[in-house]
Amino acid sequence: MRIGFIGAGRMGRPMARRLVGAGHTVRAVGRSAETRDALAEFGAEPAETVAGAVRDAEAAVVCVFTDEQVREVCLSGPLLQSLPRGATLIVHTTGSPGTIADVAAAAEPRGVEVVDAPVSGGPHNIAAGDLTVFVGGVETAAADARKVLSAYADPILHVGPLGTGQRVKLVNNALFAAQIGLVTDAVRLGNQLGVPESTLLAALPHASSSSRALTSIAHKGTVESFRTSVGDFLRKDVTVARDLATDLGADLGILHAAIATALRTPRQG
Repeated sequence: MRIGFIGAGRMGRPMARRLVGAGHTVRAVGRSAETRDALAEFGAEPAETVAGAVRDAEAAVVCVFTDEQVREVCLSGPLLQSLPRGATLIVHTTGSPGTIADVAAAAEPRGVEVVDAPVSGGPHNIAAGDLTVFVGGVETAAADARKVLSAYADPILHVGPLGTGQRVKLVNNALFAAQIGLVTDAVRLGNQLGVPESTLLAALPHASSSSRALTSIAHKGTVESFRTSVGDFLRKDVTVARDLATDLGADLGILHAAIATALRTPRQG
């Protein structure tokens, strides 16, 4: 397939690499000469503009960091005006379901199908081809998106209509943040009982208390080093989850206190 790619950063660049490796023709935006050189090294076609990246594309992938950037690229920029009729737009960015609804509404008159496809995992999962993707959208669009996503994702979970991917991902991240908070307090308890953090993190991943959060923290060595490494992503997604819950009259319940613990800085106690 001919794929336009916007957002070739920490997550996007290994995605583009896998797409090229799967035999797709990938034209990716590179704002700097350094980025364009890096894209060309693994066989992607560098483009200086979004319009240049998506011209003649059968699918476009957006993998930028924030909801505001999605709106800028998809609603304020030339992406939808440049995508051919019949193309599929895949948005990986975790954000508000309202944003993806607005993008889909703008895309419909142009004959472009949209799916929200937030991900769970990191660059190492992309490189291994086992990134988890939550897809929201109509069945036909989800099937078209799968032809792209299968280059770097497994499982690809079609979780429901447009916006459902974002809702599932936001619940996932709220739960993940809460688990980090629980591990934070578990380490505090261990210290009070005279057990060093390093001992707990070496032992607990092998026991019934293990979780993805715990094993990830253990891999980093300390709670604080893990929180530092994921803090920007976690704060962004938890903010969206809280705002969405408020808008819909939902309640985070006991997740709220655990999330607050996860996001608390050491100076806050």
